[in-house]
Amino acid sequence: MAYLTSFFSSMGGGKTTLLLQVCYNYEQNNQKVILIKPEIDTKANDKVLSRLKLERKVDILLKANESLLENYFETIKDSDVIVVDEGQFLKKNQVLELWAITKEWNIPVITYGLKTNFKGELFLGTQELIAKADHISDLPLMPICRCGKKGCYNARKVNGSFTFEGEEVVIDGALDNVEYVSLCGECYYAEMRKQNIGIASTIAKKKMRTRKINE
Repeated sequence: MAYLTSFFSSMGGGKTTLLLQVCYNYEQNNQKVILIKPEIDTKANDKVLSRLKLERKVDILLKANESLLENYFETIKDSDVIVVDEGQFLKKNQVLELWAITKEWNIPVITYGLKTNFKGELFLGTQELIAKADHISDLPLMPICRCGKKGCYNARKVNGSFTFEGEEVVIDGALDNVEYVSLCGECYYAEMRKQNIGIASTIAKKKMRTRKINE
């Protein structure tokens, strides 16, 4: 029986580069690859594009309200492997369909995506992939934080400044003033602390109260 395998990394971790290599490897062995990308990822339009400028046209540009089985069954039924870029943007039912495809038709499915958004929370698609995937793995190649440590958090910058507010999905490149950088846990927390965000704000207030009591 085939497996649903999900690979995760933060921004700049080489997900798309590895995906393209996997597609190439399958096709070198005369295997039919179906490449899927959620339509919400507008970067490169109907292609997947790596940071190394390698690209490939997708076979299915999947809309949020589309069913793989109802809309694309004829496309995927004879494939040898299904590869998905930006898996974090999949809807719950789409993940369930991919999982069912591996069990009903013995077609392996490999997804690549982000674990968390810029707020440090799991994407909904990621949650479902973690719940249903037979195999889950973090990619060994991790991006480097500004401090030199491994970057495992996806931080958003708007007009050059870090932000922890706004819509969950804003594609880098769609707006000129938005970019994403990978930060290690310490640097990510330091930026939260500067802006008094979340738990960093709570701890800062507790430390301040403790300091006043000791004085």
